[in-house]
Amino acid sequence: MKAQIIIHKSFAIGEIDQRIYGSFIEHIGRAVYNGIYEPTHATADETGFRGDVMELVREIDVPIVRYPGGNFVSGYRWEDGTGEKSKRPQKQDIAWFSIETNEMGIDEFQEWAKRANTEVMMAVNLGTRGAEDAKNCIEYCNAETDTHYANLRRTNGFEKPFGIKVWCLGNEMDGRWQIGTKTAEEYARLATETAKIMKWVDPSIELVASGSSNCNMPTFVDWERTVLEHAYDYVDYISLHNYYGNRANDFPNFMAKSEEMDRYIKSAAAICDAVKAKKRSKKTINISFDEWNVWYRTMGQSVEKWQKAPHFLEEIYNFEDALLVGCMLMTLQNNCDRVKIACLAQLVNVIAPIMTENDGAVWVQTIFYPYLYASRYGRGRTLQTIVTSDIYQSKDKWDIPYLCTSVVDNAEKRELVIFAVNRSPDEDMVLDLDLGGYENAHLCEHIELYSDDLKATNTKEQATVVPVKKEIRDIVILRKHSWNMLIYKY
Repeated sequence: MKAQIIIHKSFAIGEIDQRIYGSFIEHIGRAVYNGIYEPTHATADETGFRGDVMELVREIDVPIVRYPGGNFVSGYRWEDGTGEKSKRPQKQDIAWFSIETNEMGIDEFQEWAKRANTEVMMAVNLGTRGAEDAKNCIEYCNAETDTHYANLRRTNGFEKPFGIKVWCLGNEMDGRWQIGTKTAEEYARLATETAKIMKWVDPSIELVASGSSNCNMPTFVDWERTVLEHAYDYVDYISLHNYYGNRANDFPNFMAKSEEMDRYIKSAAAICDAVKAKKRSKKTINISFDEWNVWYRTMGQSVEKWQKAPHFLEEIYNFEDALLVGCMLMTLQNNCDRVKIACLAQLVNVIAPIMTENDGAVWVQTIFYPYLYASRYGRGRTLQTIVTSDIYQSKDKWDIPYLCTSVVDNAEKRELVIFAVNRSPDEDMVLDLDLGGYENAHLCEHIELYSDDLKATNTKEQATVVPVKKEIRDIVILRKHSWNMLIYKY
């Protein structure tokens, strides 16, 4: 099989906002407790943060992390996670039917983010609470004034503001599973008034309005339109959420899911632009795809109620999952003109690339590697390319190219980085590259992620799916069902 990518440095989709490589930490299962925070662990620092996990987060170079939810935030009182730990209330979390100890809250998480070299993307509760509590929270986090909540932060030991710049206005408010589910009109009015107040407190922040919970919701389109018609002047992004799975064990159809993600992004951008036209606005609303991943095996899982940090939604990822995650990262790169923030959900233990053992080992799942390489090497401009590839028809009746690719020009490093997945289950691909405008470019590195077994997984005992450095040859060959990164120096 042959494929071709025609590249020219004059044609770009746009500059990548590094925040598309963000992630997500929610108070759910072992994401926080025994995930990023475990004071009794051998590697824990003086604040209780696991050092082995911190090291892997830094290795990925995660630019922003959404917190504290997710469904959790719709019943959360942010004040419970502040101040002296011995006085913090232990409560029922009715989002996930577990016990929340509040040992970790915004006081600790903003410190974890600093140590992990990342930024906080904070969500406010618009399920059981509202505009006043959001105002108080942003004052606590960001204000320098001599006022109650800013002074409360100082009393709790933080003289300087946290400086959190990205805020989510609730979470999945159209979902019947959500605490405080709302109609589009109800949410639109509340989000608008909350946004106004929050920007009055801190005009420098960016705000993300909640879109539909996923693209299959009956509310999708009408929800986004209604919310933006109310809140357009006060928000900066609309959120997208979606997870993808392979319940039918159909590899070709599973590999097509990144094309579905692409259509979702383009549909959402069209809705934003329709409202922009209706309002005769010069402002563009962009997209925050702040929950995305492969997730289907543990979806709907239940555990015994009212446990502390139960083993919950700990999806075990295989090699084919890593291929799709790689394709979805390319989709985000190829839509960088509209997608400015994205969050792989989640970061540790819960549907995550990083896994831990309580008081024990840490290891990485298969999806860790495409995420790592995209984040570290996918910085710069995404180029507009012409791709020629054989196609197949998925079960969902879409024409899918066997070659999934994105091309990133990092001018600072003078590197042309090509990410590519050969979706074919049984045939290698000879890749022809037409590097117009990069006449002196030469291939200096080829990283491949491959396994003969599509169902291969990594465990704490054995890492069977790991990237390898390929020998540089005159002809570039992408093996059947493989993920690849090619770096050209120019």
